Amino acid sequence: MIWDPQHECMDREELRSLQLKRLKETVTRVYERVPFYRQAMDKAGVLPGDVQSLADVTRLPFTDKTALRDNYPYGLFALPKKQIVRLHASSGTTGKPTVVGYSRQDLENWSDLVARVVTMAGVTDEDVVQITFGYGLFTGAFGLHYGLEKVGVTLVPASVGNTSRQIMLMQDFGATALVGTPSYALHLADTARGLGLNPASLGIRTGLFGAEAWTESMRAELERTWNMKATDNYGLSEVMGPGVAGECLHLAGQHINEDHFLVEVIDPVTGEQLPPGQEGELVITTLTKEALPILRYRTRDITVITEKRCDCGRTLARMRKIRGRTDDMLIISGVNVFPSQIETVLMNIDGLSPHYQILVNKKGYLDFMEVQVELTDEMFTGHFRDLEALEGKIRQKIFNVLSINCKVRLLEPRSLTRSEGKIKRVIDNRPKE
Repeated sequence: MIWDPQHECMDREELRSLQLKRLKETVTRVYERVPFYRQAMDKAGVLPGDVQSLADVTRLPFTDKTALRDNYPYGLFALPKKQIVRLHASSGTTGKPTVVGYSRQDLENWSDLVARVVTMAGVTDEDVVQITFGYGLFTGAFGLHYGLEKVGVTLVPASVGNTSRQIMLMQDFGATALVGTPSYALHLADTARGLGLNPASLGIRTGLFGAEAWTESMRAELERTWNMKATDNYGLSEVMGPGVAGECLHLAGQHINEDHFLVEVIDPVTGEQLPPGQEGELVITTLTKEALPILRYRTRDITVITEKRCDCGRTLARMRKIRGRTDDMLIISGVNVFPSQIETVLMNIDGLSPHYQILVNKKGYLDFMEVQVELTDEMFTGHFRDLEALEGKIRQKIFNVLSINCKVRLLEPRSLTRSEGKIKRVIDNRPKE
């Protein structure tokens, strides 16, 4: 089933014509209404009238997360606040969130695009769908929520946590589809087994997973464990949230909603645009966002794009599963974490040296982060109670910034390996396959 055949199966020449029309409108809007873009375009020597083809997108300036942080909270908005009906946010490297806004039309478009993605995955109005993303400023839960309601499912907004209760809800409400991170889905399965239940017997036939990278090996494990079809979807709050792209049941890449997003792949070093089929960094320009239109957003995600028609009948370009990132951002249980965030916390606590390391592992199916930091000579007293209180203080401050729990391990001075070159702050031991 295809939610919007008119646009998802559009002739590619017709699609390019629509993209160009919307690109011109977006460029004009940001130049007239967003001082940041006016200054950036003037610096690049490009005016709205210079955009006469899709190829001209390469003349426009890039946008990155720094621009959103530097213009916190409303500096990149193209509408007055009275026309902003929703705000969402994600964490930034200094503790300040990256803020995104939506007009009423933005929310309508968002719901429609999520409806496309969940329909690609095989969800219909016959399904009972349980959402295990946390509700709040994070875009994932609300994005999927309203798109699924548009499809007409029976929705169970369970949110995150209370894992045993999640299993009870699945049984009592007859859930047939599960939304969340793939790691939490495997944790749910372990909990079900602990309750004496076989996850495959609970009736979940479809998994809609996102917010963290996951491998084909994890997909196979999810499908075997739950007896489900596990699909991946892609989105990021800076350009909308979930609904940017998603897999159909052929699992041949994620279909990009190109009538709303113009995508490029660039060389992450030179910024040069690369042809379809060549691996590079994904760059997204929004074509229909009213509140927060974004030009050439550098996602830092590494992928490959193909424009070949899918066997499902959709003509939309497809992107390969994200292979990695070009920056130092970690995704831990669906939360974006920059080492610099943790460094900022540590460097503002007395008694700690500037020498630290971050270890990331899997504990069962869930991500687990440990922060190791050396004490100063003055603080290394050996008094257990003092050290225990300091560990608790560090854990709480990290939680205040990242909203995730971690283990803190205090080390004696000069116990971490020193390096004459670039120090390796992060050791990510999570399996890649």
